Amino acid sequence: MKKTLLLSLLLTSTLAASAQYMAGKPRKKYTFPKKDDESTYVLNVTKNTDEEAEVDACVTRVAYLPYADLLAQINELKRINSWADTTYQRRLTQLPAGGQLTVTMYRRGAKNADPSYLSLLAKNKAGQELLNLPELPAGQGRFWNRDLYMSKRVIPFVKVEGEQDVSLTINDAKTRQNFEYIIKAQ
Repeated sequence: MKKTLLLSLLLTSTLAASAQYMAGKPRKKYTFPKKDDESTYVLNVTKNTDEEAEVDACVTRVAYLPYADLLAQINELKRINSWADTTYQRRLTQLPAGGQLTVTMYRRGAKNADPSYLSLLAKNKAGQELLNLPELPAGQGRFWNRDLYMSKRVIPFVKVEGEQDVSLTINDAKTRQNFEYIIKAQ
């Protein structure tokens, strides 16, 4: 009786511990920043791999599109869809001058995939603060696969002078982890 009670207690505590985040556990870093698979303008400093998603269900990805690429997309859409000039002009005025960041987070549970837990800080090489967002717009994640939920936010990026490297740090208040990136801003 004692053995089965002890075994069941041990099993439930193990399951409860595996469902929680390892809050405050620092992220592993690459020796040299690694080019992101999804965005050619982003270098990952901290490891954000699919294996990490399987282990702790805590992955945050960033994609960056400069103004020139956004303009090329709009021009191609105009050609394909035969837009009127007013539609094209409206879309053209909505383009952010510095390009756009797309922040995607994958977490276990819909409530944990709330982007309001994330804060962004972008600095140039001189240490000047270019972008500081204390939190992203709130919302719950949508089901992605198995037990992961995904949230995605598109953020207008600031215009920088010429091509330069911008270091971006995303802090997750829920897991108390930092995700670091280098963005080749244009």
